[in-house]
Amino acid sequence: MNLLQISTFEADTLMYSADSGSVSLGELLLKGGFMMIPIFVLSILAVVIFVERYRHIQRAAKIPFGFMDKVKSLVAEGDVKGARLLCGQNDTPIARMLEKGVSRIGSPLKNIEVAIENVGKIEIYRLEKNMPVLATIAGVAPMMGFLGTVTGMIQAFIAIAQEEGSVSPKLLSAGIYEAMITTATGLFVGIIAYLGYNFLVARVQKVVHMMEYTSIDFIDLLQEPR
Repeated sequence: MNLLQISTFEADTLMYSADSGSVSLGELLLKGGFMMIPIFVLSILAVVIFVERYRHIQRAAKIPFGFMDKVKSLVAEGDVKGARLLCGQNDTPIARMLEKGVSRIGSPLKNIEVAIENVGKIEIYRLEKNMPVLATIAGVAPMMGFLGTVTGMIQAFIAIAQEEGSVSPKLLSAGIYEAMITTATGLFVGIIAYLGYNFLVARVQKVVHMMEYTSIDFIDLLQEPR
């Protein structure tokens, strides 16, 4: 097939699409009705929350190479002030937990464990901030889509009831497909939000595991004889 034949084929295809009444994705979404507005707002909110949480968790998971070894070395040498200074230079949950533990050196071991645990709980709360909102969007968006479909179907049947004489299949099908747009959009937003939420949960669990491992390692260091 030469270039002239390809151009002719593409032109015929475009003419067929125009004649068949096909619409673009943007035009299709605009036909979804007023319920598309809150679904669109939820989609934007989900993207903002996901990006913000992902960047925050990524920063929390970054630990300088050899950080724990340096802290352990300073503590073993009795340089508590240097260990606290080193921890304070790193803006990560693990560093803040270690800083609290180092600041409690000299207290009973149980008190040190409780102090580290309390800081860990606060850090986990910070890691999970706004994630319940993302989970809520994953559940609410499909329900909003179904609500939009129900209200759209009601409007379609009202229009059909007011139609005199026989009802045209075109009028019926147009009302139905416009109502179904909200369901499809709501499900799409809900699925994406659900996948994003579970992805973030997995990342948080990884950071929490690192925090637990580091705290145990630090407590073991304090239990070693000097």
